[in-house]
Amino acid sequence: MSKRNIVITGGAGFIGSHVVRLLVNKYPEYNIFNLDKLTYAGNLANLKDVEDKPNYRFIRMDICDFKAYYQLMQDKQIDGIIHLAAESHVDRSIKDPFTFARTNVMGTLALLQAAREYWESLPERYEGKLFYHISTDEVYGALELTHPEGVEPPFTTLASSRDDKAYGTEFFTEETKYNPHSPYSASKASSDHFVRSYHDTYGMPTIITNCSNNYGPYQFPEKLIPLFINNIRHRRPLPVYGRGENVRDWLFVEDHARAIDLIFHKGRAAETYNIGGFNEWKNIDLIKVIIKTVDRLLGNPEGQSLDLITYVTDRPGHDMRYAIDSRKLQSELGWEPSLQFEEGIEKTVRWYLDNQAWMDNITSGEYERYYDDMYSGR
Repeated sequence: MSKRNIVITGGAGFIGSHVVRLLVNKYPEYNIFNLDKLTYAGNLANLKDVEDKPNYRFIRMDICDFKAYYQLMQDKQIDGIIHLAAESHVDRSIKDPFTFARTNVMGTLALLQAAREYWESLPERYEGKLFYHISTDEVYGALELTHPEGVEPPFTTLASSRDDKAYGTEFFTEETKYNPHSPYSASKASSDHFVRSYHDTYGMPTIITNCSNNYGPYQFPEKLIPLFINNIRHRRPLPVYGRGENVRDWLFVEDHARAIDLIFHKGRAAETYNIGGFNEWKNIDLIKVIIKTVDRLLGNPEGQSLDLITYVTDRPGHDMRYAIDSRKLQSELGWEPSLQFEEGIEKTVRWYLDNQAWMDNITSGEYERYYDDMYSGR
């Protein structure tokens, strides 16, 4: 396999760190450059196991810094970009939409323009180049909860269970029209449009994937699953929006990283691929699975932590149901989830309970102070 120089933006974050780890270990002949600003959700402790590998290098950089990034493209002769850096929490976007527009829209545009100017300056231009943009299923808007009791889903995988349910008959496909509802999803939709425009206008080879909710090790504890695992451990309330009826598709992060690797190498330029876990869960049912698993692994009596469930006022504009159809990726490239949701939750809970120091450092703010000491004045 030929040598490649690949930038992964947001590589110190949750999904990004899993992609970095996979590519660094799987492709020793590649040079992998992890580009991350190290905001609150970026954590180099996520990559301690690869930080000394000869084909890995971390570079602290803001993706909005066009000049610095263009210089990096030239200096390192970058031929592939896997773009994961993004502000990604809906609640934060409701409070501070400007930050989301700056990072997710202008940051993506800066990367695209730097890639265009560098690649077009080369004799081979775009040959052998790829800009791969990772996005979200939230750009599609919301689906109706037409079957709240659950019905048999129209697709299966090797990881499917007989208990799998769908809560409606419609699913997001690659042809679903965009209809974002939150500042976060609006910013991601805008960035998707810019990526497609650089293919259509300049001929840049691009790929976009839209994924469902990810879960697994190294996720920042503002998101539901790690937050609830931590709160159960400390006997804190488990805040549930509305009645907990909202439905989401869940994707184990290591399966997502496998899909990104496969699509980067085998996907067709100018295509979009949906990546989902082929499963839907109501929030309240998911929470009960987490409670049951954490209580069992902590040695608590079954159901002890159910009393922590605390219903809170629903989020403004809270989409009722997301459900993703990944059959294009399944049929064209042969990707499927590797494990059932309950198996993934078991692995995830075990990881957080076995790595409590990682969680405690983040929630205490120690890792933020560490980065300030490490990088101030750089």
